[in-house]
Formats: sequence, C-alpha cells, structure tokens
Amino acid sequence: MKVLLTGGAGFIGSNLVRLLLHDAPDLEITNLDKLTYAGNLESLAGVANSPRYRFVRADVADARAVERVFAKGFDAVLHLAAETHVDRSLEDAAPFLRTNVLGTHVLLEAARRHGIGRFVHISTDEVYGSAPAGAFFDESAPLHPSSPYAASKAAADLLVSSYVHTFHVPAVILRCTNNFGPYQFPEKLLPLAIANALEDRPLPVYGDGMQERDWIYVEDYCRAIHLALERGRPGEIYNVSAGRPRANLDVLRALLALVGKPESLIRFVEDRPGHDRRYALDSGKFRSELAWAPQNDFERALAATVEWNRANAEWLERCRSGAYRNYYRRHYTERKKTLERWQSS
Repeated sequence: MKVLLTGGAGFIGSNLVRLLLHDAPDLEITNLDKLTYAGNLESLAGVANSPRYRFVRADVADARAVERVFAKGFDAVLHLAAETHVDRSLEDAAPFLRTNVLGTHVLLEAARRHGIGRFVHISTDEVYGSAPAGAFFDESAPLHPSSPYAASKAAADLLVSSYVHTFHVPAVILRCTNNFGPYQFPEKLLPLAIANALEDRPLPVYGDGMQERDWIYVEDYCRAIHLALERGRPGEIYNVSAGRPRANLDVLRALLALVGKPESLIRFVEDRPGHDRRYALDSGKFRSELAWAPQNDFERALAATVEWNRANAEWLERCRSGAYRNYYRRHYTERKKTLERWQSS
C-alpha cells in the first residue's frame, strides 16, 4: 500500500511515520510537509534512509504542488497537516484558514480525481466546544467551536463529510483529545511545562488552571490512526480518547512531583479569551468497532516523556529558536500586554 501522509514532520505525524514503518512492513510512505515552525525533519532522522519512506516539501494548500505529488500514485491519504495552536489562531487566523480549510479542500479534490481508496482526516475534540461537568461528547454532539483554530477544523470536518456524501470519497474522521509524548514542539502546556521544570523555570498556566483536558500518549493515538486506515468504516466519525479528563493544575502538580521540583514553580497568567473549560470525549464507538484501547496509562507515559526530554535536550534547544522565544515572551512573560494589544486592535 502506498500512503501519502501530510504533516509528517510534525509531532503526531513524525511519531506516526515511525510507527507505520515499524508495524506495517507492507506500507510505503510519502511525507508531504511544508516545514513551518513546528515541522522538524530532525524528528525523522532515524527513518530518513528507509527505502519505504520519501519526503516531499510542499504546501497542502498549493493545488499544483499537491497534484504533482498525487501523480506518483497512492492508495490512501493520512491527512495530519494543520496549524494547531489556539493562541496563534487568536493572533492571526489566516494561516489556519489556508492550511486547515483550503488545504483540506485541495487534498479532497485530488483524492476524488485520483480515486483514493481511503482518506483519514485527523481532527480534534475542540470542534465540540466545552463539555459540561460530567458529560462526555459522542460523535453525534453538535459542533460548537470556540476559537478560530477550532472553527477551521470544524469547517474541514464538514468539507470531508460533504465529499463523502456527494462524491463518495471514502473518508474517515478522527477526533482526538490532547496528545503528548516525544518530539512535541514545546509551545503546548505539557511539553512547555516539562522543558521548564527540568530547567527550574516557571510553569505558566492560564487562569485558575482548572480547565480539564483528557491526555493520551501519542503512541496510542498513532495506533488508532493505523487502525482507522486499515478498518475504519468510510463516512464514519470516531472519537479517540483515554477517557480521564484532568485539571491542568493537577497535571502540572503531577509533573513537578515526578521530577522532584516545588509547586512554587507554577505561575498563573491571564487566561486565554474564550478559553474552553472542559474537553471530554466518549470513544466507545471506536473502541468497540476497532478493538482499540490505550496501552499507556498517564503516569507511566508522563515519566517516559520526561525521560525522553532529558535524553534529547539538544533537540529541544534547537527547537527553541528566536521565533519561539518571541512567542513565549508574548504569551507568557508579557501576557497581559499581549491581551491588551488584542483588545485594542
């Protein structure tokens, strides 16, 4: 099987490339990635010379470039390429609309023209919006995105569904909760907190820190994507989750206890505008249909992720370029000024 995987130099994408090359010896993978700030070919150094792997630098929103790639012939598409950080979408939504919406449309058109046999679209739990206390959204829940990022992903989901119903593109949509693990760019809560904790630097947390997220180890999600590629039913939407939402503050406390650092490192900063309070998904449909369950519990996976960060300090430091440091300053060190600037513009 020849698979086109978009966004394979990113966090989930690079983990997925490695898992597929290891677990699926019959797959040939072409990785299409634009290499934005979060794309890092260093994350794939260990597999770059595999005869079953090829890298193409291209933009999923560039229809001509995508058509040239599709001309090589593929059996399936795994669509992971996306702009993903909510705060960046609040600063400028345009790149999110281009990559997440237009890019998805370009890929769907190419998949339709070339008769692709399977199209797996990677979405997010954020399309549902905030879940009430104690509730878990299933796939029938209405979409209620709160940020430009979430709205762009919801729009992409609707596009995919429309191509299933109108053009019979055999697509599957996966909506997952927060991933963590090796090779994650250090701007999201957990990788940022791990990096800072290991250096005795403050751990910033928005608002009161009681926002709830459901954390899943990236290896478990990559196995879920592989199952969706092999056995997911075309036209279906599947939620993927560990099923145990945790308050951000509790996650940070668990991290500090693990690395032997004081809770005084936690720093509360101004909350994100329109910040969703709670994400929680019911993944019963995916678990029952595809016989999937997470194999890594949170505590063991967190310990493994911390150890990976310790062992890969040079990779992390190269990620934290001048652009990253400017972003960190805007959103954490000078958070209040940044919010005031947004409100006055």
